[in-house]
Amino acid sequence: MAAAERSYDEQGEAPLGGYAALAAVFATGAVLFALTARRRGVRLPDRVPPWDVVLLGGATFKASRLLTKDKVTGFLRAPFTRRTDDIPAGEVREEPRGTGVRRAVGDLVSCPFCTSARVAGALTAGYTCAPRAARLVCAGLGAVIVADWLQYAWSLTERKAEG
Repeated sequence: MAAAERSYDEQGEAPLGGYAALAAVFATGAVLFALTARRRGVRLPDRVPPWDVVLLGGATFKASRLLTKDKVTGFLRAPFTRRTDDIPAGEVREEPRGTGVRRAVGDLVSCPFCTSARVAGALTAGYTCAPRAARLVCAGLGAVIVADWLQYAWSLTERKAEG
């Protein structure tokens, strides 16, 4: 895969083999979920109401940010990333480290956009099997989004009052 990596990325830093492994794990998980759900008689919803899509989307956004940027979840990312900077709202900026699969996992766990597909898959699986529980989890993550907005608005108000 080294020749392919060099031709894909001039610096030869793209861990294409690691990416392929992560994609295979994700696809395998999706297939195993589908087979298990079918064997257990889980019926797919006939339709997903727009409100549920919004709820799942908001929860996916927040869970992805928590997993990839939150200081407190740094212990999950530490084997694969190196912190480069603290950014506002208790978040951190990190860069992947290592090579191969370690580097690919570092890319994944430091990127909220990359992680969101996996989070959306997990939340959608939960929504399929236990929609009420999934809605509750999503509503909780949605409440965190609202709290974040209020914290941000409050900090702006405080800065205005000080200056």
